[in-house]
Formats: sequence, structure tokens, C-alpha cells
Amino acid sequence: MIDTHCHLDLPVFDHDRDAVWERARRVGVRQCVIPAIRVAGFAKVAAMASPQFPIALGLHPWYLPDHPADAVSRLEGWLARCRPVAIGEMGLDHKVPPESHAAQQILFIDQLLLAKRHKLPLLLHVRGAHDTVCSQLRKHAFTCGGIVHAFNGSLQQAHAYLDLGFRLGFGGVVTHDRAQRVRRVAAALPDHALVLETDAPDLPPAGHTGERNEPAHLAMVVATLAGLRGVEPGCIIEQTTQNATTVLQLIRPA
Repeated sequence: MIDTHCHLDLPVFDHDRDAVWERARRVGVRQCVIPAIRVAGFAKVAAMASPQFPIALGLHPWYLPDHPADAVSRLEGWLARCRPVAIGEMGLDHKVPPESHAAQQILFIDQLLLAKRHKLPLLLHVRGAHDTVCSQLRKHAFTCGGIVHAFNGSLQQAHAYLDLGFRLGFGGVVTHDRAQRVRRVAAALPDHALVLETDAPDLPPAGHTGERNEPAHLAMVVATLAGLRGVEPGCIIEQTTQNATTVLQLIRPA
């Protein structure tokens, strides 16, 4: 299994990171993609890079006040130091106050163009802005694809991303009975669309609400997707591993 979105660099894991990874390995997780979210975290994420921990570097829309004026330039400088598998976590979030939307858009386009120049896929954070994101991807002829993290849009929006070369990330949310739209979309998508993620330490699965999420919980996501799609868990593991490896051009660890 590949956890395509896991913030294993965050301080909440500092005291037991090795134990967290060992629990994940025991259930079959072989890689965790660790995305940075601001310049201040780039060095720590870069130091964690390994075949087991591919990294991504990006500027998250939630942290606009934390991003220095030259953040995109500094991000580009880091690309030369440690080749990440993607630019991200980045994107648009229209569920937060609208005063930030214009600045988010500028930051999003700057990173989109950076990814295009460096031929890197994107790890997208998108809430309430799927149509806007797809419109910008088309406008700028972005063809490197990527993953829409924690996908929460409609089936029509999902197919729009697929047409643009993206895969869709499903994690703990899909395990909750109340998440009916997410579950319907996950059940209806073609095999090549899905990848696994946890977004640890956030978005824990059913039965773990209020707890710290961790990559070992990916097994619960697999079981849920298998049930929704009427296939064996092994089929979900095989297909999502292939999808993640392809879109992020991952090298599988020995």
C-alpha cells in the first residue's frame, strides 16, 4: 500500500515516529508521501526523503500569512536541492473567508506554472473550488497530472480531473457512514482513478474520531473501498499502488 498524503513530519509524530512507521509496515504500507505545506517545513521534510518516504514541497492556501513574499522563488530553489515527486500540498480553499481568495489564486497559479516548468505533478488541496481549479488547469495547459487530495467533489467533477490526468485521493472520510456522497463517488469511479491516503494526523477513520490518525489506518480505507466496489481488498491494493506509482513516478523501495 502507498499512503499518498501523510504529514509524518509534523511535531505530533516526533516522539514516536519510528513506532508509527513500524505499525504501518506491519499492515502492508510500503511508502508514505510526505508533503510540506510552508517554507519553514521544507528542510525537515527534505531530510526525511527516502525510498520509503517520497516527499512533495508546496505552499498550502491555509497558511498565506506564513508564506514570505519570495516563497515561490524559495520553493523553486528547493527543487534543485531535493527533487520532490510533486509540488504540494497546494491548491484553493473557498471554504475559508473570501478575503483570502484572491491571494490564494495568485499563489495557486504561481505554483501551477512552477510545476509545469519543472514537469512535476501536483498534490492538490481543493475545497469548494473544484470547477475553478479545473478551469485553471485547462487554461494553463497543465499536463503533468497529480492527485486531488481528500477528494470531496461530485462524480462529474471527478471525471473532469481524470480527463486532466489526475487521480483522486480517498482516506478516512470514506469509512464514515455519513459521508454518503464521497462513498457513492468512490464506488462509481473507474479503477485507474483511485489512490489511497490518510492525511495523518488529520481525518481519522470511523471508530477513531478525535484520535491522531496514522498510516496504519490505511488498511481500514482499503477494506471500505473493497466493500463499496464489490472487490477483494487485494484488488484495491494492487490497483491503487499502480495508480500512485504511475502518477507520481515513484520508485518502489526494495
